[in-house]
Amino acid sequence: MADFFHTLNGLEIFFLISAVIGGAFVLIRLVLQFIGAEISPDSGFDAHHLDSDAGFTGLSLHGLTSFFMMFGLVGLALYRQSEAGKLISLGGAILAGLISVWVIGKVFVLVTRLQSNGTLDITDTVGCTGTVYLNISKGGVGRVTVNVKNRLREYDAMADGGDEIPTGIPVRVVRVDARTLVVEKLQ
Repeated sequence: MADFFHTLNGLEIFFLISAVIGGAFVLIRLVLQFIGAEISPDSGFDAHHLDSDAGFTGLSLHGLTSFFMMFGLVGLALYRQSEAGKLISLGGAILAGLISVWVIGKVFVLVTRLQSNGTLDITDTVGCTGTVYLNISKGGVGRVTVNVKNRLREYDAMADGGDEIPTGIPVRVVRVDARTLVVEKLQ
């Protein structure tokens, strides 16, 4: 093993150190994520400057470690195995590192798209059916429960014609007026 290290020149050692350090950090982060101990800047102090948006995902620890890992591996492979020149090896190593950062950035963007805040828009209730929960008095407001996107929600409601609708009667949402549903009896 010592003979292997003695045969390396300065550029090969640089590529090897980059690959080992980058690969070690990638493996450490991967193991920590699997056991649920991800490295995070969350702590007891307020630090707004530690946050970033999706535009800076390449400058994350994921991006930097993958850059150095791929830079070292591809550079060492090009220089030692393919016997490419120094410039070609450096160029290929930098290109491989940048591609890995780009891929990591795309993965972050795609994962971010999977998030949903779960907010229901009250206009989504139009056409939905429900049941009167609290009497809707003549010309007044009551409460209805409506099934919206497989969620049972409770809203203020008034009758479409101003009629009285007692508790338990099935209704359909006709329109939304401000934050109040306008409902009609189901036939």
